[in-house]
Amino acid sequence: MNYVDVILPLPLEGLFTYSLPIHLIGKVSFGMRVLVPLGKSKRYTAMAVSVHDQKPSFKCREIIDVIDDSPVLLPQQYKLWQWIAEYYLSPIGEIFKAALPSGMKTEDGFKPKTELYVGLADNLKNEQTLHVALNLLARAGKQQKVFIDYLALSHWDTIEGDRCKEKTIEISRDELMNSSHCTAATIKSLIDRKFLVTYEREVGRLNDGGEPHLDRTKPLSPAQQEAYNQILFQFLKKNVVLLHGVTSSGKTEVYIHLIRQALQKKQQVLYLLPEIALTVQMMNRLKQVFGNLLGIYHSKYSDAERVEIWQKQLSANPYEVILGARSALFLPFQRLGLVIVDEEHETSFKQQDPAPRYHARNAAIMLPFLGDHADQKTEGYLPKVLLGTATPSMESYYNAMTGKYGLVQLASRYQDIQLPEIQVVDIKDLQRRKMMNGPFSPQLLAAMREALEQGQQVILFQNRRGFAPMIECRQCGWVPRCENCDVSLTYHKNTNLLSCHYCGAVYQVPQTCPCCGSNELKGRGYGTEKIEDQIQAIFPDARVARMDLDTTRTRNAYERLINDFSAGRTNILIGTQMISKGLDFDRVSVVGILNADTMLNYPDFRAYEHAFMMMAQVSGRAGRKGKRGLVMLQTKSPQLPVISQVVHNDYEGFFNDLLEERRAFHYPPFYHLTYVYLRHRDDKVVDAAAQLMGAQLRQWFGARILGPDKPAVAKVKTLYIRKIVVKLENGIDMQRVRDCLRQVQRQMAEDSRYGAVQVYYDVDPL
Repeated sequence: MNYVDVILPLPLEGLFTYSLPIHLIGKVSFGMRVLVPLGKSKRYTAMAVSVHDQKPSFKCREIIDVIDDSPVLLPQQYKLWQWIAEYYLSPIGEIFKAALPSGMKTEDGFKPKTELYVGLADNLKNEQTLHVALNLLARAGKQQKVFIDYLALSHWDTIEGDRCKEKTIEISRDELMNSSHCTAATIKSLIDRKFLVTYEREVGRLNDGGEPHLDRTKPLSPAQQEAYNQILFQFLKKNVVLLHGVTSSGKTEVYIHLIRQALQKKQQVLYLLPEIALTVQMMNRLKQVFGNLLGIYHSKYSDAERVEIWQKQLSANPYEVILGARSALFLPFQRLGLVIVDEEHETSFKQQDPAPRYHARNAAIMLPFLGDHADQKTEGYLPKVLLGTATPSMESYYNAMTGKYGLVQLASRYQDIQLPEIQVVDIKDLQRRKMMNGPFSPQLLAAMREALEQGQQVILFQNRRGFAPMIECRQCGWVPRCENCDVSLTYHKNTNLLSCHYCGAVYQVPQTCPCCGSNELKGRGYGTEKIEDQIQAIFPDARVARMDLDTTRTRNAYERLINDFSAGRTNILIGTQMISKGLDFDRVSVVGILNADTMLNYPDFRAYEHAFMMMAQVSGRAGRKGKRGLVMLQTKSPQLPVISQVVHNDYEGFFNDLLEERRAFHYPPFYHLTYVYLRHRDDKVVDAAAQLMGAQLRQWFGARILGPDKPAVAKVKTLYIRKIVVKLENGIDMQRVRDCLRQVQRQMAEDSRYGAVQVYYDVDPL
């Protein structure tokens, strides 16, 4: 065996062949990492997938070294990589790059990360000096606020006489920056003035969840027991089962019983969630039962920890249950028997940028079908897949209705708690009568006030982050736009900067309009940051928290926001779509959907589907225990059928209406969509390339090809974009379609005019 075929962690198609030097012959096998040269001076960590004696027709270079003593990739994982690469038209090098933690793609392996933490200076650890410090900071408002925030976060208090009592809560610098919305410079000033000190702490060690206590599994209600029995019965006939259970019906308890049953059969379990925020809350529930049998895996964990989990899964003592976001799908499992995809409808399961643009739910569904397992440790373990949700995706529900999947219904809430009352508020009429207080109706504010007075909690949903979606000149209508992207800039008050949510570029806020010279530049619209500002003004005594991309950049930030709200330390939570995704809070009595129209009026064929799901899901956060919740749904279009369907929790009516529309206009689940994107720095070049590619595809597929057109955002990161839509009816030979797409792409790449044009695909777009 003198040659080895490898995958490189680069966006390149196919395998690359290298020869083995004499001293390494016999030391390489499938699934081992090897160090290889590429080009004049570059070296990469590659994955060996075949060792053979077939001499290639070209002169191949020798591998430099073997990194592993045993495989780090299992055969069933490689089959998943191959399927994703083929189905999503993505080079397998991109799958390799996405699947492995970064520490496993470098020749030196991983180094445990350290994180910078902040602490109180030793000389301030008594009541008297602490008061002196606060007085000294009185003239430095930002520094004083950050210092006070630190004291609150770290749970210092000055009750016990002369000496402060130090709680055992350590605060990282990033966490403090997130919570207080400050810059690193402000914290550095506090360190330079010797109010705070910093120290480094190693992070990324695996946590011990304690001994498992399977006896802590709660007994199921009669409805839950019936659903559990039906799922097991359906698994005898189907590989995939959809559990359609209303919000707060106790689906999680059913999952726990299914996990316990799988463990008793010596099977491993993968539990996928769409949002990292959900794994924080679910982790606490599962650890009570499964203890150290449970491992957590997602992108907010340090790279060192993810490498350790990967290695542990290959060991003789792996985690029996893995809870994680979509990347957990790529972990090695030796005895995988059950995959749970919770909140299966969620768009967060679909990876967008960077590639590969795979859907974790659809990839999980393929696991039982990825070929013969006889050559692996997993013989006899063909995993069953359970999809769970209160609002199934159109495709999943259609597959269940047509018999492709099994279907189990859980129609009643746990302990017969009533579904929330949903009141529709016509804000168009209220705006006309000048009765709105910013984005808040009088009805919503009255309901919030009553809830707070009774010690209850409130959730406000606004699907835009930032302070104002845009700044506009009141004189001439000028709006600042990103230099790199074809989008307006979002104003963030805490940093007093304009930000592009596509490329991340930031800009100073102009003092005057560059078009007309006016200084009347005002924010237009409402982001979560502005909502937070106004709610704090209306309810000055409320304890307000905000959950969006800006406030959850670290793992600790997720945990603190959720734990504080769960414990009642905050009583109003403002957030984007991440708060709609299955979070359980006991004391939420009021939910406000501030503007349903921003979701309903989005120019996309899935707009109503996503809007229905989001409104139904966020409504489900209200009235969890002991009391019926209230949802105030604000809209300018109360007459739309979808609003009535949300109010009456009529998923079937919504599904049937939308299904007929999809059938009439040739959309999923009756047709498959593939978006072809072309990018180039020259608008004329990309337009000509798109016209040529569209014409060539039309020769193959005729009227199934739409475009090319400019997408809604036609320029991102200085690259101009064109989009071609491929609409294909069910039953068409998809393999032939993919071959045609690749052939047309290769022909265009060989044309010297368009060689630099980037082409990529979004299969089954959301």
